[in-house]
Amino acid sequence: MVITQTRSKRKPSGGRYKVMPTKRKAQKGGIPTHTTIGEKRVRVERAIGGNKKIKLLHINKVNVMNPKTKKSSVESIKTIAENPANRHWIRRNILSKGAVIETSKGKAKVTNRPSQEGFVNAVLI
Repeated sequence: MVITQTRSKRKPSGGRYKVMPTKRKAQKGGIPTHTTIGEKRVRVERAIGGNKKIKLLHINKVNVMNPKTKKSSVESIKTIAENPANRHWIRRNILSKGAVIETSKGKAKVTNRPSQEGFVNAVLI
């Protein structure tokens, strides 16, 4: 069955809306992309208007910015230390925004949404 992002069939009062339109391709949703640590692999998907979305499946490099020196460098990801989005993602090594990762320069916090942007940015903490 297709995942769609449509309004509810019921009103806030609990009553039903009169007519429910059929599913449209523009309302199509997708299953979440859980980005993990590994050799870089992406999947390109078509979006509305012929645009492209880059879904990041695996990555082992991160753009780390040092807030004191304002310099950034590309470092390797060792493991994930914390993930406030879901505590079970730590042992599965799933990257998301806000996750604290172990890099070759120390601990860093992910500042972007890797599964939707195709790369990982982080700030040293």
